[in-house]
Amino acid sequence: MKLSEESRIPTNLRTLLILEILGRSDSAMTPTQINAELGLPKQTVHRLCTTLEAEGFLIREADGKRLRPSRRLRLIASGLLHASRFHITRHQILLDIAREVNETVNMVIPEETGMNYIDRVEADWPFRIQLPIGSNVPFHCTASGKTFMASMPKGKREQFVAGLKLEQLTEKTHVTPESLLEDLKQCRKRGYAIDQEEFMKDMVAISVPVTDSHGRFVAALAFHGPIQRLSLEDLEGRKHFLLKGAEALKHALFDT
Repeated sequence: MKLSEESRIPTNLRTLLILEILGRSDSAMTPTQINAELGLPKQTVHRLCTTLEAEGFLIREADGKRLRPSRRLRLIASGLLHASRFHITRHQILLDIAREVNETVNMVIPEETGMNYIDRVEADWPFRIQLPIGSNVPFHCTASGKTFMASMPKGKREQFVAGLKLEQLTEKTHVTPESLLEDLKQCRKRGYAIDQEEFMKDMVAISVPVTDSHGRFVAALAFHGPIQRLSLEDLEGRKHFLLKGAEALKHALFDT
């Protein structure tokens, strides 16, 4: 809501409101665009944005005008999701999914260098693939990474893929933008992504998006295992457990 009088917004809340507006936006914004929702004096918003940029909470796009959240700010957001009550609820949902699919379940978020594992529940199998919390995996060859990229609008998706180094990790890894983009198109259409031995030989995975109350991507929810136990049919046959868990996470994290 636009507020036309500066005095109506307490001084200590102005920077938070700027961050909130950027957090709700699907794209970078100029100070003028931000102020269209605030109604503060133009110089005030420019000064606050400059301060937030200088302190490392915002960074500028290549055009030198638009601002977006920095890694520091994203880490704060991630840390809030780790708050004890939310962490316990989130982990319990992962436990429930793991019991249903009988495989290792992960919650993964995007960072600048790849997808980061922030929570997981291990399957009780002697033969399992270890990807501990804190692991950072590529975007282009993982189910979680493809779920994230598929959530982007077409233009942004193409731009993002164009900037990736498509390193070949197995014989099934996408190594051209064209093949990856076609896969992402299918991922977006069906609502989930599959890794068919693209990241590790003999490992397959399936992932669905976790969104906020506005439908924006927050994290990927996935499970993986060796091909000796999981076929493509097995993955797709159990995806409804992931979809149910993603819906539960959305309500737990954003409706309370």
